[in-house]
Parts: sequence; structure tokens; C-alpha cells
Amino acid sequence: MVNVVWLILLLGGIVTSAWSHGVGSVTQAVVNGSEKAVEVAFGFIGIMSLWLGLAKIAEASGLMRALARTMAPLVSRLFPGIPADHPAMGNMLMNMAANLLGMGGAATPFGLKAMQELQALNPVKDRASANMITFLAINTASINLVPATVIALRVAAGSRHPAEIVGPTIFATSVAAVVAIAADRVFRRRGGDDQV
Repeated sequence: MVNVVWLILLLGGIVTSAWSHGVGSVTQAVVNGSEKAVEVAFGFIGIMSLWLGLAKIAEASGLMRALARTMAPLVSRLFPGIPADHPAMGNMLMNMAANLLGMGGAATPFGLKAMQELQALNPVKDRASANMITFLAINTASINLVPATVIALRVAAGSRHPAEIVGPTIFATSVAAVVAIAADRVFRRRGGDDQV
């Protein structure tokens, strides 16, 4: 269905540009847009290499593990049915720590592994458990202290102050995380599914 929508949009654009005698303008815009895309991509590669290098240093130095240990008491309250020493808890903590530091690439493998471990604890295998839903909500709306990807895109686009997004990002992601956790708690209580 999505392919049909894209086909309609593409054909509609071609017909409209031909009808209004703007084929030359459209062609020029495509060429200019392609050039800009290449410029942004090369600028993005440089700054992302820097952030990924810093992420590896944070991981190798133990910063992510220290952050995970600091978050453990709060996270154990959010997931009461999971033992503190269970592998699911460790993977969730590492995922949250990586997201907090803006390392989405490092967070993804931990998130996938956490979901596998949560599925192993799930008594009803064909339905997501309350802990799986809570983790998904937190992971989707995770607090982000360093929006590395957005900063990299702003640098690549030539922004004079690429890091000015940090404050608004911390505020927006904090609000999103609080709302996600609150909504999760409301729906858990409604469903009578506090522990699973």
C-alpha cells in the first residue's frame, strides 16, 4: 500500500511539473538537492566518527557501566518482577545508559538482548509482558543528555551553534520519559497487571 502512495506522489509531481512547464525547475532542484545531500553526508560522517569514538571510549572506560549501576535502584522499582541479578536487568541498564549518553548505536544491541531475556521470563509467550511494554515505553522516550546525531546533522548543515539543541533535548526527552512512565503505570493498573 505504501508503494502505491509513493507511486501516486511521484507521478503526481511529474504530471504537475509538466503541466505547469516547470520540468526544468524540478530537474534543477533535484540536482541541487542531490549535491546538498552528498555535502551533508560527508559532514555527517566526520562528526559521527568523533561521537562514535567517544562512545567507544565511554564504554571501554567503564563510564556506561558506572552510569548503569547508578540507575539500578530506580530501574529495579520500575521492573519489580525482575530479579536484580537477572541478565534482562543488566541489558536494560546498559541500554538506558547508552541512550542517556546519546549512543543509539550502542544501545540497540543491549535493547534487543533485553527483550530476548524479558521474553524468557514471560509466562505468556504470544503476548508482550508488562515489563516488556514498560521497557519499550522507556526505550522509546529515553532521556538523552547528548543528542549526538542531531548535533552531527547540524554541524553537517553548517550550523553556527550546533550544540544549542542540548538544553531543549534534555527537557523534551525528560518530559517524554515521565509521560511514558506515567502512562505505563496508569495502563498497568487498569489492566491489573502490576507484577508480570
